[in-house]
Amino acid sequence: MYFLYSALTALAAILLLPYWVWQGLRHGKYFSNLGERLGLAYAALEKLPAQRAGAIWVHAVSVGEALAGLGLARRLKEQNPGRPLIVSTTTLTGQALARERMPFADAVIYFPLDWGFAVRRAFRAVQPEIVVILETELWPNFLREAAQRSVPVVVVSGRLSPRSFARYRRWLGALGLFLRPFLARVLALPAAFLMQTEDDAARMRALGAPAGRVCVSGNLKYDQELPGDSALSAWLEKEVNARGRRPLVVAGSVVANEEPLTLIAFGTAQGEHQRALLVLAPRKPERFEAAAEFIREAHWKFLRRSQLAIPGPFGQGLPSSGAPPAIPDDVTVLLLDSIGELASLYRVADVVFVGGSLVPAGGHNILEPAAFGKIPVFGPHTENFAEMTARFVEADAAIRVESPEDAGVAWIDLLKNPARMQEMGARAKRLVEESRGATARALAEVARVLGGGKGK
Repeated sequence: MYFLYSALTALAAILLLPYWVWQGLRHGKYFSNLGERLGLAYAALEKLPAQRAGAIWVHAVSVGEALAGLGLARRLKEQNPGRPLIVSTTTLTGQALARERMPFADAVIYFPLDWGFAVRRAFRAVQPEIVVILETELWPNFLREAAQRSVPVVVVSGRLSPRSFARYRRWLGALGLFLRPFLARVLALPAAFLMQTEDDAARMRALGAPAGRVCVSGNLKYDQELPGDSALSAWLEKEVNARGRRPLVVAGSVVANEEPLTLIAFGTAQGEHQRALLVLAPRKPERFEAAAEFIREAHWKFLRRSQLAIPGPFGQGLPSSGAPPAIPDDVTVLLLDSIGELASLYRVADVVFVGGSLVPAGGHNILEPAAFGKIPVFGPHTENFAEMTARFVEADAAIRVESPEDAGVAWIDLLKNPARMQEMGARAKRLVEESRGATARALAEVARVLGGGKGK
């Protein structure tokens, strides 16, 4: 079955090759990291001693997982100073953020493609004693290679959304005779599954994970370290206050085809607040140009963050030319065409919107604005964060809307009632603080497994 899986993934790669080439030429994806993805060369690992203690390998797919796992990775290094800490990501943006925010890591690399030869080379290069996978990245060949090398794998802050679970069930319904035993073998390989919620744990058990290895330990995102002021947030706060550009609306993690809906929502609020300013933050860099085009079509003037002479992470922003830039009176939108700066802007916002929720994209993390005492406003599509969003709505610490116009009205209502907005923001912040602890539980599990435990 592993041979068939590898053959199918190879066939998929061949079919997707034109798309990868196009993306590589257009956006600079894939080509730059292909050597590492194939396990051919790891410049960062070559700097480590050939003879060294077994490494702790932490894998975070992209930006969200890297941010959530920042505290855990730091604590793992502090508690295991004699072991190299190797962090891997899959995406370019995740790689850039890990390099920027995890200077304590001994190396940051790309995760190998799930082909036997690439995985074997990666294991030989990293020399891990344990692998910690954030959320639920389960690659069969990778897990089998880990098991063959007696390297335990611990899934931390695991989640399995209802949509993903339904997709598994459909495949099992169609190909259960072959797929079910293969999936059960794959899910029997990790030493432990530390899931975010009881629903996630139940779904993982239902797919065939050994019940004794599945437990609920909470969501690392509740433990996420809040960023301090950035150069951009400090400038923006001073600028909007000096120029009377309140309220400041921050719309974060906006996905494809959600940009025009966000502009509609802002237009609704702007009917009552003509001096309002919108910060529009697309989820992915490849949406920056599309977002700019939507703003132009709305006939609104906008600034790009990348054109501001303000230093930012990863070398973003133009070199400073002396006097700080100003926001012209006719500018309505600041397009955040950068990575790693959104969270710091939530702190200075008056009202917020969390994207991926007005279109069927599953929603995104609402905890960053909530931790700053801001009230998350989001649409109806939050399947990937169903338990979290339901909890906040039930506690009157967030607002779910059905349309972009409803989002605009929700902002207007909050701004008309500062006392209610303050109370809801305080509840949101308190919910975050009361839900911390997943990092400590993950550290305890890693210590147990490194100490010789073989699963629960």
